[in-house]
Parts: sequence; structure tokens; C-alpha cells
Amino acid sequence: MSGNSILSKLAPLVIAFALINACGTNPVTGKTELQLVSESQEISIGQENYLPSQQSQGGVYVIDKELSRYVNAVGQKLAAVSDRPELPYEFVVLNNPVPNAWALPGGKIAVNRGLLLELNSEAELAAVLGHEIVHAAARHGAKSMERGMLLNAGIVGLGIATSGEDNAELIVGAAALGSQLISQKYGRDAELESDLYGMKYMAKAGYDPAAAIKLQETFVKLSAGRQSNWLEGLFASHPPSQERVDANKATARQLNVKGVRNEDIYQQRIAHLIKTKPAYDQLEQAKTAVKENNPQKAMALTDSALKIEPREALFYALKGDIHYYEKRFAEAEKSFTTAINYNPEFFLFYLERGLTHEKLTQNTLAKQDLQKSIALLPTAPAYHALGTIAEKENDLQAAKEYYGKAADSKSEAGQKSALAYTRLDLPANPSRYIAYQGGADRAGNVVIELKNRSLVPVKNLRLTVNLYAESGSRIFQKDFQMTQTIKPGAQVSLTTGVPASALGKAGKVQVNFTGAQIVE
Repeated sequence: MSGNSILSKLAPLVIAFALINACGTNPVTGKTELQLVSESQEISIGQENYLPSQQSQGGVYVIDKELSRYVNAVGQKLAAVSDRPELPYEFVVLNNPVPNAWALPGGKIAVNRGLLLELNSEAELAAVLGHEIVHAAARHGAKSMERGMLLNAGIVGLGIATSGEDNAELIVGAAALGSQLISQKYGRDAELESDLYGMKYMAKAGYDPAAAIKLQETFVKLSAGRQSNWLEGLFASHPPSQERVDANKATARQLNVKGVRNEDIYQQRIAHLIKTKPAYDQLEQAKTAVKENNPQKAMALTDSALKIEPREALFYALKGDIHYYEKRFAEAEKSFTTAINYNPEFFLFYLERGLTHEKLTQNTLAKQDLQKSIALLPTAPAYHALGTIAEKENDLQAAKEYYGKAADSKSEAGQKSALAYTRLDLPANPSRYIAYQGGADRAGNVVIELKNRSLVPVKNLRLTVNLYAESGSRIFQKDFQMTQTIKPGAQVSLTTGVPASALGKAGKVQVNFTGAQIVE
């Protein structure tokens, strides 16, 4: 028996042995479960994806830093009484109007300002954060990854479904994993489990666990009303249900404790959010006006928002977007610079200013901004723009590298980059794009079927055909040039005139492509 046969028979046993040894005890439920992702890997995944995930979801809310400290303090109080207090928990507030909260493996948690406005007390905030802590502590994100591993032959791959919210579809490279993890939809068991243990953490931390009942009842009502901002946020990943309300009531009866709710304290903490909410509402209206091709209305709404909150970088960035839309690039550059001055840690402002510098043919400044945006969050538009600049500067190798990175995205920029990469790469490497297969025509002669698998039409395809007899000796060699245009996905035939019988049953066809032209 060959060595390969032995390995093929041993492989299932090796995998089975690995799975047996990967069993462990869930630190929250105490149940035995498969654990392919170790604790150190959980922590590493959370740390590596926390900042990119924040960036993709609007960035940190920097105007009221006391609010972020307050949310973190409440979260840390709950984390300290959790079943995994040793995890490096962090809690941030994101500058996102969509009511949502999420947790990455290892205890990296975020809550949107849009959700904070919907809560009524510190106890309800504790219910949200406690729920997310359980998702991390009970390894719900890690288990989703483990299911992905099993679906990919046991040991390989970390892929799970993603809904592509916010900037998620623009992300390329390793940073895309974070957007996949935070947009996953948790199952019924995971949600009930997070409610149950989250309420237990609330009670241990001194909060009234009954606040989780009221919170879930509110969510069910909002779900019935099908409010769009909730459907694209919390309800997409944490679907509410009457079953969860009933389970929370049962848990509260079982716990039988009365803790604090701190309604007044919570309202004081979110007072600035409440005060400035009209400004952010106007921002959303201004975005709609831009989509409706009404820049004048959008600018008026943005100016009105700035009177309420003059420190919000997003408002200046939208002014920049409007100027860019109107091709007033110098004014756009000034607005994006102001946005960066107010918040120098958000990728989008550097990306937009970089694209504006490109329009102003200020390539050095453009490259600096685009690289800064990529350092915060690697995106297809940034890589595509860098590729375009490199191509203009005749640095074709760098252009291909940038286009290749952007092409990982399914966004418009990713599709453009895939086309640009092909345009640069195909003429020198046609074998990557043109498939071939030998066959015989009706006269019994050898024909070569050529198929264009690229995204662009090709002409003047140059190739060398080699035919080998059953004995291994070459019986035919000839250079050809296909002058006709071969459209994407199209197939053409090349007749050699050599009888197929001359090759025998074990004959061989070999084609070497030496060049091609793109049809512009």
C-alpha cells in the first residue's frame, strides 16, 4: 500500500483524535462542548479585531468622553462578577445612530449611541452589557467560528455569515473577520442563555434584574412595529421574542432580589446625547437629501446641525461630501481637514480627504491620507485609489498589488479593482485567464478549445501548441495568433490539422500562452 493511501486512511482517525482532545467545559454553563478555539486565541481575535470593528461601525463617540467612561465602569462592574472575570474586558460607545450592541471573543464590547438613547436606566444598560458579556464569556462567538471550522473540513477556515452592514462590505483582508463576527445572528439558545446569565450578573453587581424584563418587553413592541433602524441593528443579531420575555420573568422570580435601577443617574449621563439628538436627526435627513440630488437642502440641514453641536466631525465630513459631489474639491478638502481636526482617529475622514487630494492631483498628500485610512481600517476604495495613483505614476507592480488587495471586496471599488488588475496582468500572463482543452473535430483532427475566463475582451492571443504521442515524443509544435476578439466567457476553437489518431489514447496536448492584448 502506498504512503498516500496510509495517510488517507489515518486522516479521519487523526481528526477524530484531535476533536476528542478539543473537548472542554463551557466556563458559564458548565456543559461539555467542542472547543477548537482556545482562550488565548479568543483574546487574540478580540484584540486584533476590536479597533477595526469600531472603525467599520462609525468609530468611537469622542465628544462626550465621560459617557464612555461611565459605560465602561458599568460594564467592568458586571464583568467582575461574571464567570470569566479574567478576560480583558473593554466597553466603548460608538458614534452610530443604529440601536445596537455587540461583543467580540475575549470580552471586547461596544454599544452604539443610538441604543443608549433608547434606554431608561443604568439597570437597563446593565442588562444590555450583561447580555453581551455572556456572549463573550460563554464563547458564543468562538463557537460560531468553530462551526465554520467544522464545515471547512475540521481544522481549516474561520468563515461565518455576514450581513454587510455599515462599512463592512468595503473592508478587505484580515479585518473583515471582525465585521463577520459582530453581524452574526445569534440563535435561540444563545439568546436565552445570555439573558439568563446576564440577569444573574446584574443581581450580583447590585442591579435590579427585572430591568431586563422591561427592556425585552420594549424590544418586542418595537419589533412588532418593525422600526427600520432597530431591524438593521439589534434585532438583526439579537432577535427579540415573547419567549425571552417569559424566560426573563421566570429568572427574576428565581433570583428574587431587588437591586438599584439608577434612572436619574443614567438620564444625567446621557443628557448631552439627548440635547444633541436633533442635530444627528438632521444629519440623517441631510444624507437623504444628498441621495435625492438636493445638495442645497443637505447643506442647510448640516449647517443647522452644527449650530446644535459644533464639535461633531461627522457634520463637517458631510459638508465635505456635498462639496465633493458638486466638484468643489478645494472646499471639500477644507471640510475634511476640519473633520480630522475634531476627530483624528476615524478612517473615513482620511479616506475622503485622500480621494479629494487625488482629484486635486496632489498625489503625495493623497497617498499619505489613504495610507493613514488603511492603517485604521483597510478598505477597497483606499486600495483602489492607491492603485490608480501608482498606475498614473507608471509603477505598475505597485498598482497591481493595490488593485489585488481591493479586489477581495465585493463592493463597487472591489469590482473596479478586479477589472484594473486584469487589465494590467493579462497581457503578460494570459495563462491565468485563458483556459484550454484538447478535443477532436468532425474530421478527426485535434482542436484546441480556448475559453476567456477574464473580465475583459481579449484579442491577438499568442500561443504555442505542442502535441505529444502516446510514447511521449512530440509530434507537433506550432505558434498561433488568434486575431479575433474573445469576449469574457466566450469560447473559440483552434484547428491544428493533426489527426487525433496520431496521438493515441494516452496522447497529450500542451498549450503555452505567450501574449495577448486587451480590447479597450
